[in-house]
Amino acid sequence: MRHSRTQDAARRSARVRARLATTAVLAMTLSASLPGPAEAGAAHTAPAERWTTRTPAPGVTVRTGVIRHPGITHSWTVTVQAPRGTRPAPDDPDAPVTWAEVATRTWAHDTARRLTGAGLRPRVESVRWPRYADTPHGLMGYRVRVGRFTTRDEARATASAVTAAGFHPTLSWTGYDAQEPADLENIHVAVIDPETFDGSVEATHDGDVTRRATTSAVARELRSLVAVNGGFFVLSPADGVPGTMSGIGAYDGELESMAVGSRSALLLADSGHDLRIADLTSTVTARSGDAAYRIQGIDRLPGTVRDCGRPGGTPTELPRQDVTCRLADDMVAFTPAFRAALPTGAGAQVVLDASGRVVSAGPRGGRVPADGRVLQGIGRAAGWLTAHAGPYDRIRVDETVRDTRGGRITLHGGDSLVSAAPTLVRNGRVDIDAAAEGVVDPADTSFGYAWADVRQPRTLAGIDRRGRLLLVTADGRLTNGSEGFTLHEAAVFMKSLGAVQAMNLDGGGSTAMAVNGTLVNQPSDATGERAVGDTVQVLPARH
Repeated sequence: MRHSRTQDAARRSARVRARLATTAVLAMTLSASLPGPAEAGAAHTAPAERWTTRTPAPGVTVRTGVIRHPGITHSWTVTVQAPRGTRPAPDDPDAPVTWAEVATRTWAHDTARRLTGAGLRPRVESVRWPRYADTPHGLMGYRVRVGRFTTRDEARATASAVTAAGFHPTLSWTGYDAQEPADLENIHVAVIDPETFDGSVEATHDGDVTRRATTSAVARELRSLVAVNGGFFVLSPADGVPGTMSGIGAYDGELESMAVGSRSALLLADSGHDLRIADLTSTVTARSGDAAYRIQGIDRLPGTVRDCGRPGGTPTELPRQDVTCRLADDMVAFTPAFRAALPTGAGAQVVLDASGRVVSAGPRGGRVPADGRVLQGIGRAAGWLTAHAGPYDRIRVDETVRDTRGGRITLHGGDSLVSAAPTLVRNGRVDIDAAAEGVVDPADTSFGYAWADVRQPRTLAGIDRRGRLLLVTADGRLTNGSEGFTLHEAAVFMKSLGAVQAMNLDGGGSTAMAVNGTLVNQPSDATGERAVGDTVQVLPARH
């Protein structure tokens, strides 16, 4: 819940003036060597780097880098997929492919033998696990590939021959492989020093959790200095209400979505002058007298949980990236930030005023009142609401956010939370809890492989030893252009910037950075910059 806080603006202003009078604002020195085949013990040529710097405001520095590895030549190839399930929905281009690119030695060698019999010349490549903190080390498995081609069209002809041989091929650009360096990386690094910057940093959904907007459009509307996209959100109606967040989110002290199990979150307290990255959980409870019922969601479709991570969910209660779980018994609270029409269907609904008193009870639907909230229930939750929604009843909603140590996070006005996954750097060391946060599955190499272990566009957040906020974007999926980061490369890069804490925000086609309202990176979607659920905005002081 949001709580009031007295802020001493005059004291902060004096501190900023003193800091500016005694300390020059320095551009950050970046050490940007990226991991390549050195992970497997091979040597490679040191990258060539070119950086430019701009300072949108005192305490805010943006550096743009182009990093190239000399002598690296990538090509198109045909990768043979092991038959493991079905492809993801076509309206979610960032969902992980459920075919397995990496499989067992037996499958790989049998596949290579059959392809050779069909007149093709396959090769078997071993693939090793990245250095995650909670997955196996060493050999992950084997993949089968055919040919090396200059153009995609050349590769496509061989892919047709692989299909004719009875296999499922995909076209792959070797520049996305972690086994060799990327040819080119376009990177933007924003550094915000809360000791010298007299503005604010906040996460925002632009006032409506159901309205998607591009990062740069929100930046122009708010006249921000720097902006990046925020956390994971619902993209398809099949997975919930588009635009709503699929992890914990709080804006100006109001909790607007709940945590997915325990996942990393960026806490921007005191308008971004108090920074923290931590794995957070959330508990929300409806209480009527001595009776209580657990609320499983805020501002989302009842019974539908994107990225899972809720008790009672099927097929899993654990966090599971880009998977939608179902709940038969589910209570969801809706806030005034949910400005779309409320979900309809079987179940019950209670409308509460600002004090928690029942205003009305009945079927689901309508809209959230500007000064109240709505509770919707399905399954057993509907029965609980019906039993406690009399004309004189009052239902209190209690919200608790905690870190993994059990410490309570109290939200005040000016505080915001943005969440994604996974943690990349902890206490100054690369420490990626990929399995715990549900972005890979050690028992199923088809799950999360392309999402985590292949180079992709990334948006990253970190905090360095001086307490400065680092907001980073790396372009990717641009064949013969910037190729992106794997999760491990992203962690190594953030550590090279001096981050002592760092996390992965939403990436892929969502990755965007705007400076003074202008998009500065190159999004990977063919249609251009993607409309997203929430953003992180660096706002100038309002004098």
